[in-house]
Amino acid sequence: MTDWRGRSFHLSLCLFLPEETKRSHDSFSFYIDEASPVGPEQPETVQNFVSVFGTVAKKLMRKWLATQTMNFTGQLGAGIRYFDLRISTKPRDPDNELYFAHGLFSAKVNEGLEEINAFLTDHHKEVVFLDFNHFYGMQKYHHEKLVQMLKDIYGNKMCPAIFAQEVSLKYLWEKDYQVLVFYHSPVALEVPFLWPGQMMPAPWANTTDPEKLIQFLQASITERRKKGSFFISQVVLTPKASTVVKGVASGLRETITERALPAMMQWVRTQKPGESGINIVTADFVELGDFISTVIKLNYVFDEGEANT
Repeated sequence: MTDWRGRSFHLSLCLFLPEETKRSHDSFSFYIDEASPVGPEQPETVQNFVSVFGTVAKKLMRKWLATQTMNFTGQLGAGIRYFDLRISTKPRDPDNELYFAHGLFSAKVNEGLEEINAFLTDHHKEVVFLDFNHFYGMQKYHHEKLVQMLKDIYGNKMCPAIFAQEVSLKYLWEKDYQVLVFYHSPVALEVPFLWPGQMMPAPWANTTDPEKLIQFLQASITERRKKGSFFISQVVLTPKASTVVKGVASGLRETITERALPAMMQWVRTQKPGESGINIVTADFVELGDFISTVIKLNYVFDEGEANT
């Protein structure tokens, strides 16, 4: 991807979408509703746990499922421009609505998308990436409903899928495009404004060990993405069942994220953007420490490198 001067830009987490962009993991999880049913993607053990312990179980689940403390407006104001979105139908919902979901149900999809659109309407040169990467309980009709929803809300703000290296801020501004929608479903091949999910690979370390995470991230950067796609570095630790049991009342933030933050941030600070470097960075609780400002600063590392070549 290139910036307004035609150069390549790669990190997807900065305020004004230069080389880097800040991304939030499970971006909608601020809205998780403890009163909602358990999501259809949860295993039978979790379903049974909630059926026995009810509200208490859901309160504990929320401590481990909610990875953000800011709503969409707050994240946008802080500089987040990339949103990790997981969509689900709700069992026995008479209105057949679509919801964001991560273990428990969150806000209605249309409400979240409208919130993002309100920001874009007030900030005409801002650009966001919407990554619809998980779908639960969705049939063809539900995908059609979501596609129509995107049309109704964003309309001509959406940039049609083209080669990633052809996109620049100058191009987006000239066309008045503000939204790139990535869609991890074959449906993307049928709709011009949906970018295929394979253009946004996101390798997942699936570990609770900060050292193993950093090794995985570095190896992923070394192997790097296929030309023509974006690339996500998930600076995220994933709790095991034993981790949850040990810190059941504390939650994800206190048990894992805060403790591992210094090591993870040190890795981010040492990275460089570019064709063989970092591109999009995702994190839990993006307001912690100096994550956002650090990712923004990496754009200036790119600028300095360009100036010296």
